[in-house]
Amino acid sequence: MKLSEQGLLNRAQWEEKGYALPQYDRAAVTAATKENPFWIHFGPGNIFRAFQANVVQNLLNAGLLDRGLVVAEGYDYEIIEKMNHPHDDYNLLVTLKADGNVEKTVIGSVVESLTVNSENETDWKRLKEIFAKDSLQMVSFTITEKGYSLVNGKGDYLPGVPEDMENGPAKAMSYMGKVAALLYARYEAGQKPIAMVSMDNCSHNGDKLYAAINTFAEKWTENGVAEEGFKAYVNDKSKVTFPWTMIDKITPRPDASVEAILKADGLEDLEPVVTSKNTWVAPFVNAEETEYLVIEDAFPNGKPEALAKGGLMFTERETVDKVEKMKVCTCLNPLHTSLAVFGCLLGYEKISEEMKDPQLRKLVETIGYVEGLPVVVNPGVLDPKEFIDTVLSIRIPNPFMPDTPQRIATDTSQKLAIRFGETIKAYAASDELNVADLKLIPLVFAGWLRYLMAVDDEGEAFELSPDPLLDSVCPHVAGISLGSETDVEAAIAPVLKDAKIFGVDLYEAGLAQAVTGYFKEMIAGEGAVRRTLEKYVA
Repeated sequence: MKLSEQGLLNRAQWEEKGYALPQYDRAAVTAATKENPFWIHFGPGNIFRAFQANVVQNLLNAGLLDRGLVVAEGYDYEIIEKMNHPHDDYNLLVTLKADGNVEKTVIGSVVESLTVNSENETDWKRLKEIFAKDSLQMVSFTITEKGYSLVNGKGDYLPGVPEDMENGPAKAMSYMGKVAALLYARYEAGQKPIAMVSMDNCSHNGDKLYAAINTFAEKWTENGVAEEGFKAYVNDKSKVTFPWTMIDKITPRPDASVEAILKADGLEDLEPVVTSKNTWVAPFVNAEETEYLVIEDAFPNGKPEALAKGGLMFTERETVDKVEKMKVCTCLNPLHTSLAVFGCLLGYEKISEEMKDPQLRKLVETIGYVEGLPVVVNPGVLDPKEFIDTVLSIRIPNPFMPDTPQRIATDTSQKLAIRFGETIKAYAASDELNVADLKLIPLVFAGWLRYLMAVDDEGEAFELSPDPLLDSVCPHVAGISLGSETDVEAAIAPVLKDAKIFGVDLYEAGLAQAVTGYFKEMIAGEGAVRRTLEKYVA
């Protein structure tokens, strides 16, 4: 059994093993999609393959859509070349349910995959053709928050960005430069309307995408390498929109235990590929069953109405903002980050196992229900308390979800400001709440500083997860060791003052002393992290 067009010809063999297969004429869907594409997605990673691609598959199965998806990859071309193409764009979704059931679905809704490579004449020409099509309604993205940035963590332009600003759209090389160049192709084709939809897990994601595209539009028109009208086009909401969205679905890295299930069924060629850019991809993705995608209803070329029947929620921007703040700032993401930091320090390898730890469970319950929930505005479409209930009782404890604290600890410096800083700001602005009542959010900050020492609670070294600010923040703890007599506060003060990291200057917010105190207790010696948790998480 091989995951490919040829390998799926014997449908009975797959169905006997419990696999749900596409229930539509894929050849017809492919032809219709290539002629009149309605949705192209940038970033064919795990969440897209488990969520958006599955939604479209379900709608195709039900006869509510007649066209599928086009995907494009602008950072790591090997994903397309070594995973999508060899499997004829098929993907295998393994849904791991909290009750122990496993659902296996072959997804064929992606019918075309391209590299966003301006030096690949064939793919680049095809992308321009797609962007010029009247039928195109949505361009969406899951490229991670940092994918929209034109600068690195130090504020320096990323490679290719200055050259793109000077040279214009003809041979763009940076990721956002290439996206802007494709949007320019749509402008040149008649200023056709389009929704540019970030679906990444970050605050006001549409604004981040807009900021990057608008910067190129301004620079290109300023430098005379694009028509003056392009800037106006990007800023005309009747032509181009950048909706806000809130997405939520846990999709860990494909797990060896899931791979073993598939191999036992007789599937071949399941081995993951690690690209030269260190991207880890496999023909399958494992995911939880819970999923939410709330989208601002701003589609100047019309939206595919069927998507609402697939579970996507379309609403006004204000409601998206409330849902996103509810999830990102309080009801899920801060809890995940808290578990990630302490999970790495305490030697956990699965997030679900941490929920069996009395202190860690109490930690996230208190941060969610006690410290966070009081500042959440109920968005109406989802109830905040019910959302946290599901997170803490079903989603995170799901023993079949092989998610790791090490994965979630990735880019923590980029997450703290949103996941905790917004709560601190809300407390500071409130007449009824007191910042000094925040006890466990500062404990997480101290835990992160302790994590940066790259030594676990037993004194053993471990590898820090990737983070663009490691070179900037780690030196502040480099001279600190367990049992250290160093002037700790002097060492970490510059980090605590950095509002870009925490969302606020922790000295101005009145939380620096608490963080410093917790940190001192955590570096007292081996086992100090556990003792600190036992002391303060009651």
